[in-house]
Amino acid sequence: MEKGIVFSIWLGLMGWVAQPSLALPPPDDLPEEVLRTEIITEARSPIDGELLTAAEYAQLKAELAQRSTPPELDPEIQHNVFVLQLLDLWRTVTPF
Repeated sequence: MEKGIVFSIWLGLMGWVAQPSLALPPPDDLPEEVLRTEIITEARSPIDGELLTAAEYAQLKAELAQRSTPPELDPEIQHNVFVLQLLDLWRTVTPF
């Protein structure tokens, strides 16, 4: 009986001593909502990881979007992708 009383007192004290503020983020941590509204002024090149300004990054993305030739894939890989897409369509249409 005494062990139960001691345990109850100990449990009560632990609940009283526990500080709920420990679960909060540090005060200098910026909320995600604020970070989403920040304007990005620098970026990294997708080619070599070099730091670029926003204008250089936009220019590089435009150059990459205007490729003169589309990327070539091995015909076997193209066939495999086609078969996988057909399989995905079949699984969507059929219930089993």
